Amino acid sequence: MPKKSKKTEIIDAATFLFATKGFANTSMTEVAGMTGIVGATIFYHFKTKEDLFLAVLEHVKNGLTRAFSLYFQEEQFPDGLEMLLGAVAYHLHLSETKREWFLLLRRHYTHELAAVNPTCRQYLLDIYSCLVEIFERPLLLGQQDGSVRPLAASKYALIVLAMVDGIIQLENNNLYNAGSLYGDLLACCRNIVANTTTR
Repeated sequence: MPKKSKKTEIIDAATFLFATKGFANTSMTEVAGMTGIVGATIFYHFKTKEDLFLAVLEHVKNGLTRAFSLYFQEEQFPDGLEMLLGAVAYHLHLSETKREWFLLLRRHYTHELAAVNPTCRQYLLDIYSCLVEIFERPLLLGQQDGSVRPLAASKYALIVLAMVDGIIQLENNNLYNAGSLYGDLLACCRNIVANTTTR
């Protein structure tokens, strides 16, 4: 595996710190310290903390896109319905293995910055559009192969995303063990979209 560049190391450290401590409570000096560089050197790569935050958001967007792309390349599904359930399961898996990505997307500052910064807003739109498309694609495929009933795929993709996202939020807020809802979530997804006339 190739060695990470110093810039990538900075982004990885900043992703963790912004996600767990928040933007205001994270200093550039702290990010630099985690990567073993002198404080001032970080400004060679990122002029401001906001620039670094935007780079982190872009990193999350690219990471999500890449992870799901690889998942769909490596897995095989008998039909669109099973592909949807697989995507839901993988989304939950990612929320555990890349917990900092999902924590970051829920941070108040992320949405506060998006309200005034077009680049940040676009990254957020891209991230959520990507997630909706991940669920919309199998719904459309399922309608073609008969495993999914006729429905508005984009709206139901949003509903599925909201269900998955809500469970992830309960987990991240330490309010509920999302794992205990795993089977029920898949059953709910199946029940609301499955074409019962062909099954």
